[in-house]
Amino acid sequence: MPVKIRLQRHGRKGYAYYHIVIADSRAPRDGKFIERIGSYNPNTNPATVDLKFERALYWMQTGAQPTDTTRNILSTEGVLMKKHLLEGVKKGAFDEAEAEKRFAAWKTTKESNVVKTKEQLAAEKQADLKARQKAEAEVNKAKAAELAKKKAEAAAAIAEAAAEVATTVEAPVQEVAE
Repeated sequence: MPVKIRLQRHGRKGYAYYHIVIADSRAPRDGKFIERIGSYNPNTNPATVDLKFERALYWMQTGAQPTDTTRNILSTEGVLMKKHLLEGVKKGAFDEAEAEKRFAAWKTTKESNVVKTKEQLAAEKQADLKARQKAEAEVNKAKAAELAKKKAEAAAAIAEAAAEVATTVEAPVQEVAE
């Protein structure tokens, strides 16, 4: 029975998340599976992966074939790297302690890159927010200036009308008095 490591779709339309499962290759995508080894949520930035590392490594070593997307997920989580290093130990290229050392070094590099990416995304988000606030403040300032101009014009028109009314009221009074 050929075994696959693949994704099983869940969630609603337009907001899917996936379970990472071990399944018979002949089973339908969302059908029966042997074991659930994790979950994958591509809707977050960066994508969220929760994986049972040891079980994924076990299934990779027993010959389970991952799909393309699952292979990428396992690669970013380090399962493929660990499998590669353990194959090197089996062949006698180096000992298990060296393999663990190399894996730890790879993992720290990977984690530092993820942290740096998250910080960069947060900084970009903050800069975008400041830029939008500045643009909004300028728009509000322009609207306030336009409103002040309209109010000044209205006040001038009222003052002009009042002066005109005052001159028209004084003129008839003088004629009647004569």
